[in-house]
Amino acid sequence: MQRSSFLRPALFFYFSTITFLSIAQEVTSNKMAQLEFMVGEWIGISKTYDNGKLMRQVPAYESVYYDLDSSILVLQLNSETLQLHTIIYFDDKKGTYSYNAFSKRGVRPAPAILKDGKLIVQSTETKRFIFTRTEDGGFREYGEKLIKDSDRLR
Repeated sequence: MQRSSFLRPALFFYFSTITFLSIAQEVTSNKMAQLEFMVGEWIGISKTYDNGKLMRQVPAYESVYYDLDSSILVLQLNSETLQLHTIIYFDDKKGTYSYNAFSKRGVRPAPAILKDGKLIVQSTETKRFIFTRTEDGGFREYGEKLIKDSDRLR
């Protein structure tokens, strides 16, 4: 009798934990699948502006792929002015995406949300990056600088 009374709660706990982890993993998989528009080998032009004036433009190559059973998205950006290795994943506890850009100077983590099919990364209080699909099926990444407070990440 004692063995049976211990076994039932243990089995209940085990199966409850497995079920919870499966549901959490499914939510994460669905959230990560929404970023599939970014996957591919991309070639483009990286442009730098200062006060609306084009300061520099250089060719850029970006490789974007899933890793670790599609639980993370890896972005490898290379140009003559910038090399980044970025990891994006969905944080179940926070309910947001996490964007972690690694460079020679270290890592820069930032929160991100998916809104209207765009991944919006709030890199600082006044700067954000937006990843979106173009009408012709391409991929576009661009930065914005805050000029009025109503544009903050929500």
